[in-house]
Amino acid sequence: MSTLSARDRILDTAARLFYRQGYRATGIDRIIAESGVAKMSLYRHFPSKNDLIFEYLQRRHDQWMAWFETGVRGRLAETANLDVIADTLGEWFGTEDFRGCAFINMVAETGSGAPDDPRLMAQAVSHKAALEDFVAAIAAELGLADPAAVAAEAILCIEGMIVRAQTTHDTTIVDAGRRTLARLHAACAA
Repeated sequence: MSTLSARDRILDTAARLFYRQGYRATGIDRIIAESGVAKMSLYRHFPSKNDLIFEYLQRRHDQWMAWFETGVRGRLAETANLDVIADTLGEWFGTEDFRGCAFINMVAETGSGAPDDPRLMAQAVSHKAALEDFVAAIAAELGLADPAAVAAEAILCIEGMIVRAQTTHDTTIVDAGRRTLARLHAACAA
């Protein structure tokens, strides 16, 4: 018998299914069946599917950012260069369950216009802003000129790497990203 609460079982199941199959393709009935909770229990914790997606994205943000920041900072301790970001992403790309960025996937599924729940788009925007803020902080710690501008350019590389890794599964993406980030670092070194 599971020691997780019904809420946690629902969130764990939804996280796995949303990330693997997508938001639209994952039905509430499947989440209920796989989490082993009653429909009433799911709706008590999450009144709508969008509420469940919202909670999933918040949890995904917290977990992914903690993982990413730890990976980048660990690598920076050995090599003080922006290119360690590519190596951290490469670790993620190499995982068996890599399916791209949950936030990019959500935006792709809902279209470029506002989704039916504006909280979801706001979460995607907030996640990307937090990622950019973290990269700007790293650029500042590395003594690079204009850390905000460095972060804005680095984000283009990061997002491009994520999408290319998801669509092509080409292992040379990490090397290309490393070279791009190293050039950006060198160009902005004070």
